[in-house]
Amino acid sequence: MEDDELYYTVALTMIPEIGPVLARNLIAYAGGSKNVFTLPKGKLEKVPGIGPSIAERVAAFNDFKRVERQLKYAGKNKVRILRYHEAEYPQRLKRNHDAPLLLYFKGNTNLNTSRIVSLVGTRNCSEESLYFTDRFVEELKLLDCLVVSGLAYGIDIRAHRAAVKHSIPTVAVVAHGLDSVYPSIHRKTVEEMYSNGGMLTEYPIATRPDRENFPTRNRIVAGMSDATILIESPFKGGAMITAQLAHSYNRDVFAVPGMPGDPKIEGNHFLIKTNKAALIESARDLMEYMNWKMGAGSTQAQLPFELSNQEKNLMNYFIQKSIWHIDDLAIDARISSGNLSLTLLELEIKGLIRTLPGKRFQKIR
Repeated sequence: MEDDELYYTVALTMIPEIGPVLARNLIAYAGGSKNVFTLPKGKLEKVPGIGPSIAERVAAFNDFKRVERQLKYAGKNKVRILRYHEAEYPQRLKRNHDAPLLLYFKGNTNLNTSRIVSLVGTRNCSEESLYFTDRFVEELKLLDCLVVSGLAYGIDIRAHRAAVKHSIPTVAVVAHGLDSVYPSIHRKTVEEMYSNGGMLTEYPIATRPDRENFPTRNRIVAGMSDATILIESPFKGGAMITAQLAHSYNRDVFAVPGMPGDPKIEGNHFLIKTNKAALIESARDLMEYMNWKMGAGSTQAQLPFELSNQEKNLMNYFIQKSIWHIDDLAIDARISSGNLSLTLLELEIKGLIRTLPGKRFQKIR
């Protein structure tokens, strides 16, 4: 039964015009992915967002050989298929309404590690920005974090290579299937990433890196990260799309300043001036803003007052990771939303945490 659900979930993602929102609507209405393919066209049309033309596409889908090729490839090449409801699926990304129904991942790292930072920037970058990327990634070694980028020329590949050099886990989110590498010249770097990182995509094998796939890919880079760092970007470009998406998802966005009037850095200055990004000049700035400590083994200081057992339990989670979204905390701590809200309020009154935008909470002492 579970194998059937995986099979038909993969099939559902292969139907043109069925994005993640419509796919979840179909699954909820039918009671499972397999059941979607048993519904008559008339019932499919009753699903929210599904009109006659899309219902026809679902009812007419018969390319199950493509599904079988994908599953066979995944099994043979150690590709993990991460479905939306599974624990291995990036939980930060899951909070977004447009999160993919499933992801394909090849590699070896934790996509839900306590700190994830995405580094993005233009392909046609300056030497100064490349040098900054090298230095910034090297400093990130102190934070025990995962570095995410998009494998493109320029800032992306420089970030991946610096992470490999300093033994920092790094994941490339790509706009094609995992049976290829684009640009192909970066294949050697990808091979080096597999042991401590890897490649991640929502696209099945044989998907080409078409232009329209890249903006869609960018939402995964932004959505799976705690913070997005814009190294260098003109006013328009893929890196700006990623930064704007991160802001819309209530993630922290940072931008590196440059010389006023330089068109290569216009995007950075725009985000800073419009309060969509905080100015950043080093990884230490990131540490201070995010309230991240060096390493992962910091311990809780002695408190001048007593905490209830539930308050102590929650503070242990804030020791592991200083910023939590309320939904993630409720799942991990297994506390009802009502009790969680009251306990968080008590901790805030005691000066141990503070509220951030987007239903997030941060440890402050």
